[in-house]
Formats: sequence, C-alpha cells, structure tokens
Amino acid sequence: MICRGLLLIAAALVLAVALGAQASEPLLGVWNVDVFKSEYLTSQPPVRRVINFASRPFYQLADRVLGSKFLEDIAEFFLNFQTMYDGFVERADAVERLLHDRRTTFTVVTTLEAAPLHEAEHFCGELRERKFHLGALVLNKTLPDFLLDPAGTATAARFVDQAGPIAAPLAEVGEPALADPARTARVLRTIGESFANFAVVAMREAELRAELARVPDVVVNIPNFEHDISDVDALVEICGALFADT
Repeated sequence: MICRGLLLIAAALVLAVALGAQASEPLLGVWNVDVFKSEYLTSQPPVRRVINFASRPFYQLADRVLGSKFLEDIAEFFLNFQTMYDGFVERADAVERLLHDRRTTFTVVTTLEAAPLHEAEHFCGELRERKFHLGALVLNKTLPDFLLDPAGTATAARFVDQAGPIAAPLAEVGEPALADPARTARVLRTIGESFANFAVVAMREAELRAELARVPDVVVNIPNFEHDISDVDALVEICGALFADT
C-alpha cells in the first residue's frame, strides 16, 4: 500500500514536469490540463501506440510487483486531476491580480556582502522583468556614515603617522593606562589603521548604495548594531532606523 502511494506521488511529479516544460505562464502553465488532455488523454491511435509501447515495460513491472489495482489507481488519479483545474486557475488568476495590483509592492532585504547582494540584485531584476513594483530596498548591517567623514580620516592618518609624538605627552597626565608611551603609540596606530580599513569598506558600501538606489522608490540603511537583536528594545532600534527619515 505504501509502495502504491509512493508511485502515485511519483506519477504526479512526472506529470508536473511534463506539463511544466510546456508552460508559457509561470502560475498557470505548470498544471496545464488542456495540454495534458490534448496530448495524453485524447491522443490519436498512432500516438497512443507509441506511448503504450514506451510505457509497456513499466506497466508490466508495476503489474507484477503491485498488482493490477495499481493501474486502476493511476487512471483514477489522472481522471480526478482534471476536476482540479478550474479551481486552480481561478485561484492563480486571483493571486496574479493581487501581485500586479497598484496597491501591492515588494520590499527586498539584503546585506552588502557579495553573495547576498548578488541574489538581491537578481531578485530585483526578476521583479522588474515581471512588471512588479519594487517599493523599497532595505540594506541590513551597513557601516556608519561617520566612517566617511574627512575629519575622521585625517585624524586616523595622524594617529598612524604621529603615534609617538601624540603618545609622549599623554604619559604625563597621570593615567596609569597611558603611562607607557610605546604601548600607547601602538594602540593609536592600531586605531588609526582600523579606522582607515573600515573607511575603505564604508566608501565601497556608499558606492553600492548609490547604484542600487536607481531602481526602488526607497533605500533604507539598517546599521550594524554592536549588540544582538534579541529583545523588543532592539526591535525598536531597528524601527527607528527604518523610519528615521519619515
């Protein structure tokens, strides 16, 4: 009984593949029963003979293993399937109208990392090709804009180039953590180099945002928070970033 059920499922999948290959519409073509009826149920005798000849080994094996009841179940499945077509088309038409309604819009959420960004660009292209409205693009985990500040870049360069002279007077302020000028200089250089590296990434992100902004109506940046998004307060922060300009 289990084997018979599995074979019925396999037959349904084969039917879906066969019909989907001839589909002309994404939603309606997969279960195109008109094609099925015209080419499989109402084939001319020569065509039926070819089909019967090609499928005869399968039928013989199925009859030997599962019994003649299997063929009856298959025939009943295909006949019952025809009654599903009208309801499926009606629902598919309703979904299609909803997706193309002027009140329907799509929001794509992505990060600016290479792989997710490539997928998002492909998805946005598919939406445009199918004439769906792309209302917003949300860029998650973006770097802060202060990394693009020229004053910050200049200060970071000074930390790298003049770490020693800056660290020397700091040793005299009486703070134990700053008492060693050599250690302070190393920290200053590390800070300056890190800022410069992040600034390069932030500049690249800004260029990507400018390119992506040509397609959707709205582009929103969600910063990379220093803490995990695990409670209501964190969600409120995200909402604040989403609606900061409204």
